[in-house]
Amino acid sequence: MAMVLLVRHGQAAFGTEHYDRLSDQGRQQARWLGEYLAARGLRFRTVVAGTLARQRDTAAELLSAMALPELPIQTDAGLNEYDGEALYARFTGGADQRAHQVRDFRDYWRIFREAMKAWSEDRLAQMPETWAQFGERVRSAVDTASAGASREEVVLLVSSGGAIGRLVADIVAAPASTAIELNLQFRNTGVCELIAGGGALRLLSYNNVPHLDHPDRRQAITFA
Repeated sequence: MAMVLLVRHGQAAFGTEHYDRLSDQGRQQARWLGEYLAARGLRFRTVVAGTLARQRDTAAELLSAMALPELPIQTDAGLNEYDGEALYARFTGGADQRAHQVRDFRDYWRIFREAMKAWSEDRLAQMPETWAQFGERVRSAVDTASAGASREEVVLLVSSGGAIGRLVADIVAAPASTAIELNLQFRNTGVCELIAGGGALRLLSYNNVPHLDHPDRRQAITFA
């Protein structure tokens, strides 16, 4: 059975006009993860990232730190995050998401959690995709990337917290509320280990950051 390493992107530009880009710290998180994986002697059968810049750049920084910059990074939009801007706007009636992020961080996340709950219960109209469609396309992307991988082979996937939380909740047959909690607690460059084989996925570990488990890197553990 193959190993699937499912990685969340590094810290992005939360609260700015253009969220979809890695911060300097996000790039460093990805490089540290690459160094850790290289020290484990890992090599990848396939590397796939979502099409978002923060996902692709995380994969590139990671591979560069592993001295594997020539390894091709495939892309699959199925690994992309849900549309957070649309989610927030549909729930609030068009409130300025970025201004709220800056003005009141805690209140923003309370509202965002409520918006996700409404989405998962099919109470939001005109979303780009339904909650069910979101889960289906993430699972399809992971299945496609791991198809044909044999025992001892490792597949690296770089995605986002919401997509990973949705997938993991489905794997363990947990409700939507669990997927939401998993999403909001997932750390930047956190790693999930999955076992793939026989058309099934099994969860081995969740939200690990061993590359940040150093006294001088504690400040680099981030969630947005």
